[in-house]
Amino acid sequence: MKYKRILLKLSGEALMGDKEFGIDPKRIQQYAKEVCEMAKAGVEISIVIGGGNIYRGVNSEETGIDRVSGDYMGMLATIINGIALQNALEQEGSYTRLISAVEINKVCEPYIRRRALRHLEKGRILIFVAGTGHPYFTTDSAATLRAIEMEAEVILKGTRVDGIYTADPEKDLNAQKFQTITFEEIYSRGLNVMDMTAFTMCKENDLPIIVFDMNTPGNLKKIMEGQEIGTLVVG
Repeated sequence: MKYKRILLKLSGEALMGDKEFGIDPKRIQQYAKEVCEMAKAGVEISIVIGGGNIYRGVNSEETGIDRVSGDYMGMLATIINGIALQNALEQEGSYTRLISAVEINKVCEPYIRRRALRHLEKGRILIFVAGTGHPYFTTDSAATLRAIEMEAEVILKGTRVDGIYTADPEKDLNAQKFQTITFEEIYSRGLNVMDMTAFTMCKENDLPIIVFDMNTPGNLKKIMEGQEIGTLVVG
């Protein structure tokens, strides 16, 4: 395998499948099978999952809820998704640990870096939930932070599209896909891939990102085998 230790970032919306809300059991099972296949091949895997399929904190003010409260509600949504993903992974025969940045000890382990690293070394799949545990930070920022702390070689950002384009490919048929792009070019073009905090942390720590279509079966394995799938973001 090209990479020994990775962090996989999944959006909450990805879990919806064709639904308008919630979790599509077929989609989450597909993800679990692909992740477990890589884990059984010896790849050390951490996952950060969003909560937008249940609640998006950044949109909370539209409902009259203040931003801080909304962000905490979003963190709880990621925990729900994490529990579902943990169940799917364990049904596929993998050992997992659900680790929360917000203490909820009846359900999740608290985040302790050394303990988490030890879990990885033992071959357990880590699912990080509740973002960073603080409002005003996205799950993209949480993914970057955890990837750096876990000493991951790369962040794999699973999306609904097969990479980074010059424009939204779902709206602009003339949009061109990048095979490789630098952090500076993303800044200059104003492309919306991750928030600026996450990108800055990746750039400062020389942590590459691969943006790819997680919904196409086999893509994760192809990346791990070294095939050029999606778009590679480098310094």
